[in-house]
Amino acid sequence: MNIELIKLPYTTVDLSPVIGQQTVECHHGKHLQAYVNNLNNLIAGTKFEHLPLETIVKESTGAVFNNAGQVLNHDLYFTQFSPNGGGKPSGKLSLAIDASFGSFDEFRGTFESAGVALFGSGWVWLASDERGALSITREPNAGNPVTSGLKPLLGFDVWEHAYYLDYRNRRADHLKSLWQIVDWKAVEARY
Repeated sequence: MNIELIKLPYTTVDLSPVIGQQTVECHHGKHLQAYVNNLNNLIAGTKFEHLPLETIVKESTGAVFNNAGQVLNHDLYFTQFSPNGGGKPSGKLSLAIDASFGSFDEFRGTFESAGVALFGSGWVWLASDERGALSITREPNAGNPVTSGLKPLLGFDVWEHAYYLDYRNRRADHLKSLWQIVDWKAVEARY
């Protein structure tokens, strides 16, 4: 199986000013493309060559895990945004957020704080277990909640390449602004 670069569901300018064109082009077209290329080179001729991406993440270590994790993470990341995003979730996800965190505003604050507090590079995730219970996880580097048996629903990238061109070193501002472009229908479909 050849891993391919995910096609963006919007143009590179559509998420501005939250995520600028230059950031999307660099983040998707260079960083993610490099992870895809590296992963394809690493898995060629191995037991991972024909496995689904999520299985590779669950079963690999080292360089294969790092590149597979970043491909999976970014696939989820880029497909959770929309130029028409924002607002709040609805339906079952909204009820689960209220049950787990007290309110959407409480969830947002806790999620942002988790992202700001993550030392170095990585991801902050809203994830669910097999019963649908929600949790927020902080994953260093290429980590993804699937390695703990959880289902990733929403992930914010806190690697500097995700925000430095637009926000410099203001990670908190970046995290706070991303809510404006979250496509809650896409996130809810994962739940």
